[in-house]
Amino acid sequence: MTDDSSSDGKESTFLVTHADEHSAVLKDVHDGQVHALSTNPGVDVDDAIEGIVAPDPPLEVSWQLVEVTDRRSLSIEVSEEPPTQQERAIADSQPEGELTRQPRAGIGELHVVTVPEETTEAAVSDVVDDREATLSRAARLGVNRVEVRSTTGVVSVRYLP
Repeated sequence: MTDDSSSDGKESTFLVTHADEHSAVLKDVHDGQVHALSTNPGVDVDDAIEGIVAPDPPLEVSWQLVEVTDRRSLSIEVSEEPPTQQERAIADSQPEGELTRQPRAGIGELHVVTVPEETTEAAVSDVVDDREATLSRAARLGVNRVEVRSTTGVVSVRYLP
């Protein structure tokens, strides 16, 4: 989906960063713009929404979700499984502190990071704790879940359908 801003609205992919019974906040995963909705149209935190938002008249200081073309829940999971043989081979071929991004067959992406052995757990926590950035990337990639695997010195982040 492409961004399309006009006076009638903005079409994009959004991450729901806040939701309660009365309102919601959407973040455009392409440009980072935040849209505070004047009502909650039934969305939940960590939903990816492909659709159109439009400013609320007359002041246009809040927004409304006027069209939804796709909605999916996103999740982050820390797996007990170690990185795959392919992921370990990628890590072995790159220097410490490097990140390799690789498309997955079909939909998604694989990120392999080499880290100092003593900071492996902290690196996993960084990915999980930066929920908004991690889920924004998942929304941009069109996937539903993020799986984080690790072994000493290697962290793999798998963006999966």
